[in-house]
Amino acid sequence: MTLSLISPNAFIQLASQCKIVLLDVRTPMEYEQVHAKNAVLEPLDQLNIEAVAAKYELTKQEPVYVICKSGSRARTAGQKFVEAGYEQVLCIDGGTEAWVAANLSVVRGQSKVLPLQQQVFIAVGLLVILGVVLGRFVHPAGLLLSAFVGCGLVFAGVTGKCGMAMMIAKMPWNKVSYAGKTVTSCSINQDSDKKSCCNSN
Repeated sequence: MTLSLISPNAFIQLASQCKIVLLDVRTPMEYEQVHAKNAVLEPLDQLNIEAVAAKYELTKQEPVYVICKSGSRARTAGQKFVEAGYEQVLCIDGGTEAWVAANLSVVRGQSKVLPLQQQVFIAVGLLVILGVVLGRFVHPAGLLLSAFVGCGLVFAGVTGKCGMAMMIAKMPWNKVSYAGKTVTSCSINQDSDKKSCCNSN
């Protein structure tokens, strides 16, 4: 049982010869914005190996192909398949970013919303600037705002949980439809404490 990489172009060559299912394990928001043509959405935080295998008629003897944004989540999902006994799991090397860079066919949604990661960067930058301005022109204590934001970034880096991303993900403009429900770009499993909204890979 192995977990390996395959380039986008190599995958296209294989797909032209036989029917292959490509599992996209990103969030619904990311998938809505852009995804590889014919890729099917199966978010990592709701990934049920048995259900997916039955849905797409996957067998443990045939290769399973997985894609995410740049590779990290695909490897996580791929490892789940390997642990479930699938003999060969291949992740798209470089993910959707590499797919787009290779000028391969994609489907783009109508949404003009910036990716969640970029929204977080903008919010963090504005808060840091605001803290500096307040500290310089209003009261020195304003600098604490910038310090607080910095501590938040360190916490997010250490734990993988980003409170700001979770809050921004719940904003109206970040809601999409998935499986008949209106969900945010964060975790779509309301009963799970696994949040993927701060995961950039």
